[in-house]
Amino acid sequence: MHAIVIDEPGGPEALVWREVPDPRPGPGEVLIDVVASAVNRADLLQRQGFYPPPSGAPPYPGLECSGVVAEVGADVEGFRPGDRVCALLAGGGYAQRVAVPWQQVMRVPEGVDPVEAAGLPEVACTVWSNVFMTARLRRGETLLVHGGASGIGTFAVQLAKAFGSHVVVTAGSAERIARCLELGADEGVNYREEDFSEKVRADVILDIIGGKYLARNVRALKTGGRLVVIGMQGGTKGELDLGMLLVKRASVHGTTLRSRPVDEKGVIVRGVVGDVWPLFDAGALRPVVHARVPMSEAAEAHRIVESGEHVGKVLLLT
Repeated sequence: MHAIVIDEPGGPEALVWREVPDPRPGPGEVLIDVVASAVNRADLLQRQGFYPPPSGAPPYPGLECSGVVAEVGADVEGFRPGDRVCALLAGGGYAQRVAVPWQQVMRVPEGVDPVEAAGLPEVACTVWSNVFMTARLRRGETLLVHGGASGIGTFAVQLAKAFGSHVVVTAGSAERIARCLELGADEGVNYREEDFSEKVRADVILDIIGGKYLARNVRALKTGGRLVVIGMQGGTKGELDLGMLLVKRASVHGTTLRSRPVDEKGVIVRGVVGDVWPLFDAGALRPVVHARVPMSEAAEAHRIVESGEHVGKVLLLT
């Protein structure tokens, strides 16, 4: 098969489409003929040498894919060759084939284009596990989503609205805020022009920025609020006002998804299939795709994501 190989960390040009050995499914694994993958910020970090794959994961980038089951290993439950699926991966999505634990594989939701399904596993599992499992967002509460026009942001907006929450986003332009409002967001804050902590009071904050926003995030929390940090685009360190945290009886959570054990990912995946996938059939959710790029031209896809001007997901087609 062919896959995207990174010989030396660097810029987008470090991504090389090359013939590599075919994977084989081990016990408990499903082998998928990949139709498409999608670009995530973690892929950019891996390309730059800052985010190596976990032990045992394929060396190629790619945290999600869609395709068709080609083969199943021993002790696989619920899947057989020919099934149309999408999967949450620890790596290896930028390839024509990938082997993945069956617990991380999902059938493509009803009514969703099999190619567009490639951009769903990472965002769906990230939003479900963080906003609903960890932060316990409830109907009627306010969710603040930083980077509302990103892949995670556009999915969080839709899912929170489907569960009856008030949604506020931050974004860097009026055009990107407008796109978020079209998806169901109730309010938008242009972070280039306004301080969100002076305008917003939220029960739950989903944050991809990290250190740079820590103090303001705590300030923006309501009493009993929950901050979930899932990214560090604004650095790894920030000042935490413990006095304010105590007075608000608030909490700060830091989480990752890629390095979790298979069983933990399986719990998240089952929640997504049971509680999120039916919303596609009901018309409450839809994939948001900015661009489709041939996988052999992954460098161009990375340039699009690095520009920060995309809305939703950038897909890679085999």
